[in-house]
Amino acid sequence: MIRSFLVIALLAIGATVSHAQQSLPSSFQAKTIHSPEAADIFVRWGGKGPVVVLIHGYAENSDSWAPLAADLMKDHTVVVPDLRGIGKSSKPEAGYDKKTQAKDIRAVVTGLGYDKTFVVAHDIGNTVAYAYAAMYPDKVERLVVMDAPIPGIEPWNEVLLDPRVWHFNFHGPDAERLVAGRERIYLDRIWNDFSGDPSKPDEATRNFFAATYAQPGGMRAGFAQFTAFSQDAKDNRIFEQVKLTMPVLAVGGEKSFGPLQAVIMRHVATNVREAVVTGSGHWLMEERPAETVLLIRNFLDSPDGRRAKCSSSG
Repeated sequence: MIRSFLVIALLAIGATVSHAQQSLPSSFQAKTIHSPEAADIFVRWGGKGPVVVLIHGYAENSDSWAPLAADLMKDHTVVVPDLRGIGKSSKPEAGYDKKTQAKDIRAVVTGLGYDKTFVVAHDIGNTVAYAYAAMYPDKVERLVVMDAPIPGIEPWNEVLLDPRVWHFNFHGPDAERLVAGRERIYLDRIWNDFSGDPSKPDEATRNFFAATYAQPGGMRAGFAQFTAFSQDAKDNRIFEQVKLTMPVLAVGGEKSFGPLQAVIMRHVATNVREAVVTGSGHWLMEERPAETVLLIRNFLDSPDGRRAKCSSSG
């Protein structure tokens, strides 16, 4: 009986561990870097080799990069900040336009003693990464953007007609009052609407991210990311006048943006590779991590950026 109990207990522990929220490698260092744009940016970094900056999106924080960070750290230096207002970064009242947040990222890169890097982004991180590449084009070796529109860049007006993007206009004091104590309900709607697999993100991941946004000021700062979209659109239309020339990999989930991601990036860049992750919705790191990591690694490691696979199978 004791032996049977131990077996059951070990199986239960194994199940718990296998469904635990993924986090960045424990070997990563951590610090907070002050941005001249009046924010304190929490960043973790580790590994060795060429520097890769990973910029997360909304309804997540930097821990969403766990599968990619664990792989890349074998032969890259991986830098993973929390965007202002999210995770362990400060939550100032202003500065949520993506041009300002690009300056935050630059402060992180130089604050750690680096200069030129690869940049990989997802969701609203795409807009921060685009602003960064447009403002510091000689500092970005290659750019990866994944499954999200860029305000002001076509077909932006069509994207705004999609009822699933209701949250772009859901902000302000009344929205904060409605969501207070109900952050998980609000975020579930976003996760569910854009997931190709209803079980992803899993329960542990949802609870983890919901708790980070439930921190004091978390939802106000989160909403501010969308409030800034009108300014982002104006800035991006100016950026668009000078095309990016570094190699760009545009990745879409088959059940989300798919090939549209590459269509968007071809408006702003001259050297775009297209990749579609079969079977995935928007949450690529949670839904198809192995396939997505392979796409990114192939693109970053190829001599000229041209050998990235154009699709992946689920």
